[in-house]
Amino acid sequence: MPHAIRLGSEQLIASGRLQGQRIGIVCNHASVDASFGHVVDRLRDAGHRVTAIFGPQHGFRSDLQDNMIESPHAQDAARQVPVYSLYSETREPTAEMLRDIDVLVIDMQDIGARIYTFIYTMANCLRACRRHGIPVIVCDRPNPIGSAIEGACLVPGFESFVGQFPIPMRHGMTIAELALLFNDAFGIGASLDVSLMDGWHRHYWWDDTTLPWVMPSPNMPTLDTATVYPGTVLFEGSVMSEGRGTTRPFELVGAPGVDADRFADAMNARGLAGVWFRPAVFEPTFQKHARQTCGGCQLHIRDRAAFQPVRAGVALLDQFFRSAPASFGWRQPPYEYEHDKQPIDILAGSDVLRRQVADGVPVDDMADGWRASEQAFEALSRPFRLYDQD
Repeated sequence: MPHAIRLGSEQLIASGRLQGQRIGIVCNHASVDASFGHVVDRLRDAGHRVTAIFGPQHGFRSDLQDNMIESPHAQDAARQVPVYSLYSETREPTAEMLRDIDVLVIDMQDIGARIYTFIYTMANCLRACRRHGIPVIVCDRPNPIGSAIEGACLVPGFESFVGQFPIPMRHGMTIAELALLFNDAFGIGASLDVSLMDGWHRHYWWDDTTLPWVMPSPNMPTLDTATVYPGTVLFEGSVMSEGRGTTRPFELVGAPGVDADRFADAMNARGLAGVWFRPAVFEPTFQKHARQTCGGCQLHIRDRAAFQPVRAGVALLDQFFRSAPASFGWRQPPYEYEHDKQPIDILAGSDVLRRQVADGVPVDDMADGWRASEQAFEALSRPFRLYDQD
């Protein structure tokens, strides 16, 4: 039975800690509570003064579809508050943007993967606020895909806006826990406080709560999407479709000229735990291969506790490389403000995956190579984990 929890934003507003302060808020349309009340409106209803709104990638209203389209600055007509884009000519609040605030509150919904840019917007805000002497409060929200850790940690030299720190692809932390980790272990050093959730436990998935799913970004429509995302997001670094332009982004993968039945049979023959690869033919309406028929598969999760999304994503890339070489290829720069590094390398966190696929390294051996960094991250992150496992 789903559990009612109280979000960090609700805890913060009830605490009275913001009384008399000019508040800047980093949020988007998904920053709502169980009653669909938006954090900006909840703050204002409680008598607090919101003087600036900051929006992450896709915009404050998450109305920009593509993952590399900058959003403009604006004025919120209903609330009469400036809205500053942190996915624009700047990805960090400027001194001018911070001029009229006493505290910056961050309330964004992460989805549990290293490359989801909201956590780096948060890190950039921490850096800016440290320089300008402004305290930060991060309101905690659930990690929708649970507490499991999977994948190799990012290697120094491969940092980008989709990966600033040496964490694994599936990090198993909440956004407030990540804020503490970034600020302390990785040396940002801002004046940081967090507002915890009440009633949440580490093993919960999103649907273990009564919270409504409001898609955090345009191509994250369901919890199913978030479940597969830490693996199939790697397809952004390839020329194959990751399903953008369909109603099932990241659950559908494929490319023109691929025999869907043969491909899905080959994937199911690998015996990956907790997932079935159903042959699928689809036509994206935009982005890669728009208006072209693509063959591939849809991932159907049968046992999410057993499912390993990063292993599955790597296995899919490996199968395309082996069985559909005419359709396979790596995307070329630029990608997410990087003009030199290979997109697949900044997504994977190093060039190891790209080289292993080319060299025919078995996926099991690739995954075995992640174990040491997974264990090291578990030890590093343990002091910053704020909730028990019960």
